[in-house]
Amino acid sequence: MPVNLRQWVDLLWSRAWWRYGQPGDAWFSIPYHAFNLFEGACWVVVAGLVLRRYLVFRRSGIEVLYALAFVTFGLSDFREAYALESWLVWAKLANLIALVVLRRIVITRWYPGSRVF
Repeated sequence: MPVNLRQWVDLLWSRAWWRYGQPGDAWFSIPYHAFNLFEGACWVVVAGLVLRRYLVFRRSGIEVLYALAFVTFGLSDFREAYALESWLVWAKLANLIALVVLRRIVITRWYPGSRVF
């Protein structure tokens, strides 16, 4: 059965894969919800640590972008705690790529004794 354009758009952009509080999936929803809230909070704390490092050493404004990338990743986890949609998966992937690139820049330029990964 051929898939039309509307189905592709739904699959790749607008499909809701999971929503918090759906009847019949409490065994999965509650731990998944709690884990994403905890994970989001952890990423926001990491962002605060990166921002603190910037404020102490003032190496580069790129560290501010690095902290902002952690904040947005945490915010995406807060959103994921309530619904997982295709667009969110793509946004998280783009955010993850930004985090990896920014980490490489920050670590190799200003903290060369540290490991990149």
